[in-house]
Formats: sequence, C-alpha cells, structure tokens
Amino acid sequence: MASVLNPYLSFDGDARQAMEFYKDVFGGELRLNTYGEFGQPGAENADKIMHGMLRTTDGFTLMGADMPPGMEHAPGNAFAVSVSGDDESALRGYWDKLSSGGSVSVPLEKQMWGDVFGMCTDRFGVPWMVDITQSEG
Repeated sequence: MASVLNPYLSFDGDARQAMEFYKDVFGGELRLNTYGEFGQPGAENADKIMHGMLRTTDGFTLMGADMPPGMEHAPGNAFAVSVSGDDESALRGYWDKLSSGGSVSVPLEKQMWGDVFGMCTDRFGVPWMVDITQSEG
C-alpha cells in the first residue's frame, strides 16, 4: 500500500457532531470510536470520540477526535483543509454546506489565476479552501 496523507482534526468535545456534519457534506462511511469503547477511565469522557474516520466515495479520508483528557484544545490558523478539482457541482455543494453557519473570508468566485476559489471557516472552527479548476479554453 502506498503512503497517504490524511487531515486529522482535533475538537473540544464536539467531534461526533463535526464528523457527522462532514459526512453530511461529503457522504461516505463514518466510523466513530469512543474513549469508553477502548476502556478509557472516566465517565465524563466515555462518550467522547477517541478516533473518527470518514471515507468518502470520492476518495477523501478525513479523521478527527476529541482532545484526550488532560490536553488543551488550542485551535489556530496554522492549517486549512483544501478540497479541489473540476467537478463544479460537487465542489459548490461542499462549499454551500461547509460555509453554512460558519464564516466566509474569501467568497467562492473567479480569481485572478482563473479558478473559482473560496475560503471559509465552518461552524466547528475548521478552515476550508475550495478550488474549482477551470478548463483551458
């Protein structure tokens, strides 16, 4: 098997809701495992997500989890998840769902390099970039 690079997102107690949201956006199969399923002590964390993985029919893999007990959740601006391609209908659908309830920093529109591009932060604080490649000619 070839090596792969997958985004792995950290959440502050709302990983289940976020991963279910991404399943609604992208479709596919979602697996969620809780700390309780893996024998993590502490009833307050038993239902929190220790590992979540979404595999979509388009070949995306997105992983995420709630921060482990004792670790601080400190989101920042050192990353963004980028989705790109030439299927304009699918990408606009992702954009509409991702930006709904979030904030748009760059509207999804034609850019100086020719592609349709936008940036938003979803309602869970995760920054996204969507790039719709425009055909030459």
